[in-house]
Amino acid sequence: MLKHGFLVVLAFMGYWIDHNICVEGFGVNWGTMATHMLEPKILVQMLRDNGIKKVKLFDADKSTMDALAGTDIEVMVAIPNDQLLTMTDIDRAKDWVRRNVTRYNFKNGVNIKYVAVGNEPFLTSYNNSFVNLTFPALQNIQNALNEAGVGDSIKATVPLNADVYFSPESNPVPSAGRFRTDIAELMTQIVQFMSKNQAPFTVNIYPFLSLYANEHFPMDFAFFDGTPNPVLDNGVEYTNVFDANFDTLYSALKAVGYGHMAILVGEVGWPTDGDKNANLNNAYRFYKGLFAKLASNRGTPLRPGYIEVYLFGLIDEDAKSIAPGNFERHWGIFRYDGQPKFPMDISGQGQDKHLVAAKNVQYLPNRWCMLNPNAKDLSKLANNIDYACTFSDCTSLGFGSSCNNLDAIGNASYAFNMYYQVQNQLDLSCDFEGLAMVTNKNLSQGTCNFIIQTGKYSFSNKVLPGIVVLLSGFTFLLL
Repeated sequence: MLKHGFLVVLAFMGYWIDHNICVEGFGVNWGTMATHMLEPKILVQMLRDNGIKKVKLFDADKSTMDALAGTDIEVMVAIPNDQLLTMTDIDRAKDWVRRNVTRYNFKNGVNIKYVAVGNEPFLTSYNNSFVNLTFPALQNIQNALNEAGVGDSIKATVPLNADVYFSPESNPVPSAGRFRTDIAELMTQIVQFMSKNQAPFTVNIYPFLSLYANEHFPMDFAFFDGTPNPVLDNGVEYTNVFDANFDTLYSALKAVGYGHMAILVGEVGWPTDGDKNANLNNAYRFYKGLFAKLASNRGTPLRPGYIEVYLFGLIDEDAKSIAPGNFERHWGIFRYDGQPKFPMDISGQGQDKHLVAAKNVQYLPNRWCMLNPNAKDLSKLANNIDYACTFSDCTSLGFGSSCNNLDAIGNASYAFNMYYQVQNQLDLSCDFEGLAMVTNKNLSQGTCNFIIQTGKYSFSNKVLPGIVVLLSGFTFLLL
C-alpha cells in the first residue's frame, strides 16, 4: 500500500538577527491571483519584518519589483507559460531581459538571482502544449542574460512538477528514479544546458497531494515526524515522502550523468482549508517538521546537506483556479489580509511563535451581508447562492472545510457575504432579489470566519472559475 501511495505522489505532483532567526535557504512564493491584493510595499515590509530573505514570483510585475528594490531580498522572477512561445524568438528574449532584469541591475536595485522559465510546463494536463517551447525559451533567456553580462549571477531555470520523473512500478524506490519516458531525451538536454550554465534544477514537491490523491496513503508518511512503516531502499529507510521524492529526482539526474547538479525546491507547503486534510493543525505539523529538517542541514539520504526551499505560499489567493481542488486558494502561511494563521518555528529550533503580521492594512467598514430572516419566497435562493459563489470564493463551505458545519441559513449568509466583500460592499451587491440584507453584526462562528475584505489597493474584478461545482455539496440543504 505504501509503495502505491509513493507512486501516486510522484505522479502528481542567512540569518537575520533581532526579531526572528530564519533557517538558511528559506524563501516564499508570492502569488497574486486574488481579487484584493495587499499593496506590494506592505508585503515587502512583512517579508523584512519576518527575516524572509528569498522570494519567488510568478511574473515580473513592475509594482512588485519597485517595492523589492533596495531590500537585498533574493528574487526569482518568472516568465508565465503563455509567454514561452514569444521567448523562442531570441530578440524578444533579449528584450524581456532588458525590461525585467537588467533595468533593475543597479546599486540598491532588485537582487535578482533566478529567472523561472515557465511553471510546470510538462504537466500531462497541458497535453504537450509547451513541450516544444520550453527548452528554446530557456536557452534564449539564459543566453540573453549571458550577453547582458549578468549570466554569472542570474540563472535561468524551469520549475517542474514531480511528475517529470518516476520510479518504475517494478522497483518503486527512490534509487530507481528516472525521467518520464515521453520527455526523457528533452529532460536530459535541459539538464545538460542548465548544468553548463551552473543553474539549479527546480522541482515542486507536494506531500499534501499524496493524501489528496490516494485515500489509502499513510498519513504519517506525508509529514516529517516519523512513520511506523518506512520505505526500504537497499538498506536506506525513508520515513517521509519529501525525502523519497527528492531522492527519486536525484536518482533520475544521476542516471543521465548529472547527480552533482544543485536541486532547488521551488514549491513546498500545506494548505489550511478546502479539504478534510487541509487544516491549521496539519499545516503546523508539516512546517514544524520541515523547518527542523532545514535547520539540521541533514538533507536527504542520497543528498545530505543544505536544501534551498520556497514555501508555497506567502498569502491566500481567492481567485486561483480550483480545478486541482478547493484547497488551491488556501496555501498561504498568511491569510488574505496578511495575518499569520498559526505559530511557525522558522528558526527550526523549537521557537514556536506567530509571524509578524502585515502592517498598515486597510479594511472595508465592519459590515456583512446575510440572508434576510424576513425573506418570504425562498424559491430563488439556490440560484442566488450559485451566483454569489461563482463570483466569489466559497471553498471554505466544502466537505471537511472550516465552514462545513454551518446550517442552511449560515451557508446562504456565507455565500452572500463573500460576494458582498469581493464587490467592495457595494449596496446593490447585498440584495440577491430581496433575499439578503446588510448587518453590522459579525456572523463568524466556530472555525468559520465571515471576512471583511481589505481596502483599495487593487481590485481585479476577476471571475473565480469552477466554484459552482462545490455547491452540489450543500445546496440540497436549502431546498
